[in-house]
Amino acid sequence: MKKKNIILCGFMGCGKSTVGTLLARKLGMPFVDLDRYIEKKEKMSVQEIFEKNGEEYFRRAEREAASELSEKKGVIIASGGGTLTFPENVQVLKKTGRIILLDLPVETVILRLRNDTTRPLLKRPDKDAVIRELFEKRLPLYQAAADIAVNADDSPIQVCRYIMDEIC
Repeated sequence: MKKKNIILCGFMGCGKSTVGTLLARKLGMPFVDLDRYIEKKEKMSVQEIFEKNGEEYFRRAEREAASELSEKKGVIIASGGGTLTFPENVQVLKKTGRIILLDLPVETVILRLRNDTTRPLLKRPDKDAVIRELFEKRLPLYQAAADIAVNADDSPIQVCRYIMDEIC
């Protein structure tokens, strides 16, 4: 793999952070969750960033974080759900990494996120409809950005195996 980064992309709840942590352990590579990286830099949660500064501010911080992380070598990066919907983030991350889409059906996403209260974009009474709308808008962008897509509708360990089969 020659120290290429591995960037995990996909919709909220697809398992990027969980799979990324397991994959990092298996491959002996550092793991960085892009949203946690932003939170550390901004000294507040993603939710607080959205509430205090708005989505535009968050997306700017996300672009900066993607650029900074793309300069590292041999890192597994869990992108945020919206990160790779922006072409400039795709371009910068592809320079030093392979993008892997954790693909799963929208019904699975809805099930996984049914009790989630932490995601700013889902803080609405019509959460299922919002998920469906966002999912349909974002999936083609994830597919266009990805070098590889793997089935993420299995256990995190199995998803790691799929990724390792593809990249090793």
